[in-house]
Amino acid sequence: MGAVAIEPAVRSTGLSRQKMKDGLASAIRVSQQVFEALQQTRVLISMALVALLIASSIGVVVSSYQNRQLFNTLSQLHAERDGYQREWSQLLLEQSALSAHSRVESLAAQRFGMVVPAQEDIVLVPLMTPVAGL
Repeated sequence: MGAVAIEPAVRSTGLSRQKMKDGLASAIRVSQQVFEALQQTRVLISMALVALLIASSIGVVVSSYQNRQLFNTLSQLHAERDGYQREWSQLLLEQSALSAHSRVESLAAQRFGMVVPAQEDIVLVPLMTPVAGL
């Protein structure tokens, strides 16, 4: 069996009416001092400057957040562009390989039975001169 500690009973002190009245009077005094201070022009100017400072700070935070979002989007677009450039390079290489003269010649010979004509089989056709009066 474990040991059990018995604590003495704690007596709660209730708020007396006098303490409540004193606290309320103190709060009213402080609020009156604040309102009186706000009526002074220097305090009003200072409060306006503090409000502008807070608004400016919020603007900086918002613009920084938007800047980060735009930078992330830009990075993604750069990566996408690089992928398209790689694909374009591969397509150009493939086109170059498929359109090589030796490949076209060998395909023509295999599929269609075509051959390169001999020198004596080549006939040159002279250009016709334009007819006068047309």
